[in-house]
Amino acid sequence: MNFVVCVKQTPDTAELPKISAAEAVSGDIKATLVLNPWDEFAVEEGLLLEDRFGGDVTVVTVGSEKATEALKDAIARGVKSAILLDDPAFAGSDAWGTAAILAAAIKKNGPADVILTGKMSVDGNSGLVAPGLARKLGATLLTQVIKIVDISGGKITVERMLEEGRETITASLPAVVSVSKEINEPRYPSFMGIRKAAKASIPVWKLADLGLNAGAVGAGAAKANWTDVRKPPARSSQVVMVKEATADATAAKLADLLMAEKVI
Repeated sequence: MNFVVCVKQTPDTAELPKISAAEAVSGDIKATLVLNPWDEFAVEEGLLLEDRFGGDVTVVTVGSEKATEALKDAIARGVKSAILLDDPAFAGSDAWGTAAILAAAIKKNGPADVILTGKMSVDGNSGLVAPGLARKLGATLLTQVIKIVDISGGKITVERMLEEGRETITASLPAVVSVSKEINEPRYPSFMGIRKAAKASIPVWKLADLGLNAGAVGAGAAKANWTDVRKPPARSSQVVMVKEATADATAAKLADLLMAEKVI
């Protein structure tokens, strides 16, 4: 059984408010970069599946040399192999282009039974890479997954969290599984894992290694581009303390104020 986890290096969520609009659009972000928090759940699930069903877990990401740190984070948690996809031609790829790059790498790495992703990234928030991957790989797409019940006989059974409740579904392999945070509790990198990650040699695959056409990826092929990022205007508020002679009078005054503001 082969499992692949697609991850991304993103700004530390604690520093997101400090990132300027210009940095967000250009991608030249000065904030601390970490393994995307949503992807921690996907990495953990890959390791749990390896324990349950046997096989190997490979973590892969698209990014510059700096993104190696996100892969080393996964290795420190217990993943044995990782691949960095880094080429100048990849710069500016949108979700569709990123999916094309990841899909080509997954095919090159060998047949994968389950491809795991986080629900979304904390910077882009689109959640579009998983659907793109499924389309490119011709695989089943399963989103909002909170439990992987079983994998056997060329099928995968999962539990999904929907607005109206939970759904159990069985689908054919290979499958792209986008997991939600309810699926597990990610482990912390161990001391020995950190030492192993520091010594790890991570292969770097280029455009030519993946057999991709330069015109199919990168900024030129992007179907969506961030042209501007704006923070919402600051909201002002005012605190009004309501206290009348009696509780009934206080409640009546409060109700009048709420109706005047069209809250009720």
